[in-house]
Parts: sequence; C-alpha cells; structure tokens
Amino acid sequence: MDTTRFILVNTSHPGNVGATARAMKVMGFSDLVLVAPRFPDVLVQEETVAMASGAADILVRARIVPTLTEALDGVTFACATAMTPRDFGPPTRAPRDLMPELAAGGHRVGFVFGSERYGLSNEDVYRCHVCLSIPTQPEYGSLNLAQAVQLLSYDWRQALGGFPVAPRTTDPELADAVAVTGLLDHWQRALTAIEFLDPAAPRKLMPRLNQLLNRAQLTTEEIHILRGIARAMEKKAG
Repeated sequence: MDTTRFILVNTSHPGNVGATARAMKVMGFSDLVLVAPRFPDVLVQEETVAMASGAADILVRARIVPTLTEALDGVTFACATAMTPRDFGPPTRAPRDLMPELAAGGHRVGFVFGSERYGLSNEDVYRCHVCLSIPTQPEYGSLNLAQAVQLLSYDWRQALGGFPVAPRTTDPELADAVAVTGLLDHWQRALTAIEFLDPAAPRKLMPRLNQLLNRAQLTTEEIHILRGIARAMEKKAG
C-alpha cells in the first residue's frame, strides 16, 4: 500500500502538476492531492498531460479538495516544504537527516508543497509536523515546484529502501591466462617485426607488458582486438 501522499496547495501552472505526477511515478508513488488549484480542470489540461509524460494514471487517480485539512485526512506526519515562520512553528530539518528516522516510524506521510508564487501560508505550515529545507546554494535557493517534488521523492524512496539498479549489459567474459600468454607471444613477434623489440636485448619489455595486461583485466573481445592489431603490424612489416 502506498503510504505517501504528495499535496500541492494552490498550484498555478498546469505543467507543474504534470511534472509532479511524472516525478512521483518514477519513484514509485501514486497518491496526489491538489488543494484549490488555480484551474479546476488542471488534471485534464493538455499541458498537464503532456508534462506527465506517461504518468497519466497518477493524474486519473488524483483528487482535488478545497482545504489542506481535507488533503491531510489519513496523514499521520505532514512535512511542509517551506521556511519555518519567524514567530513559532514546527522544527526545520534537512530531508536526508529526517527521512531515515521517519521511514522507521510507520507513518502515513504527507509532503505539502505551496504555490509557485507564494509558497505555503503560515497557517498551512502550522498544520505540519516539520518543515523540510532542501540544502541549496545560499545565494540562490529557488527551486521549481516539480524539481522540489523530484528531489524529495528521491530521498524518500531511498529512505524506504530504494530500487535496485538493473544492469543493461551482461558482465564481460574475462580472458584467461592462456589467452593473455597467446597475446603476449603474438605481440612479441609483431614488435620484433617492426623492430621495436630487439630479441638480443629485450630489457624486460615483455614482462612489463605482461604486468600491464594483468592490471587491465582484459576481456576475450579485447584480446581479439589486440591480436588483430598485432597481425596488422606484422603485415605492415612485410
């Protein structure tokens, strides 16, 4: 069961709603609630669907409610993404400091994001248990709404255990000692043919090449390439 909710309050731009849905889906979350968005039909607008880029199912299941109180129904720990009010309010934490302990608490978590222009009101922040502050460069900390959603959803997914990285290629087949020895013999002949190696005074060239190849951990395919180069050297030398 998805126990995480993303709540957008008074969102102005349809593109941010679509991009938020996309950010949520790639991190495995699906519960999106909008509080009094600027456009009542924002979930079906063309720009919203385009920016969702394959996450239209998140938009289909999303809900629109008139107040933050309704959006927080069922949430046991609400995280405001805003500055803490100066008079009083919940503590401010960095996401990666808080999220591991939050993940261990068994809460139904809600991440609350304010409007693009004004952020969250103090009254909305007071309803939350904590303010999350994404560490940014002090001179310029302005994040797009959907970017903030992506950063927090990533950190939250990592705190919940993350997803494994699936390899896109198979592990290469490493060459064995026999193949490396065959390559060295071939290179010795080729280097002699182009008069780079003097058999009468080899000066430990081949043992040094042997050490280089051992450090390189060559694959079978790489052995074939290097032997092909040796054949070309021999052919050029006549």
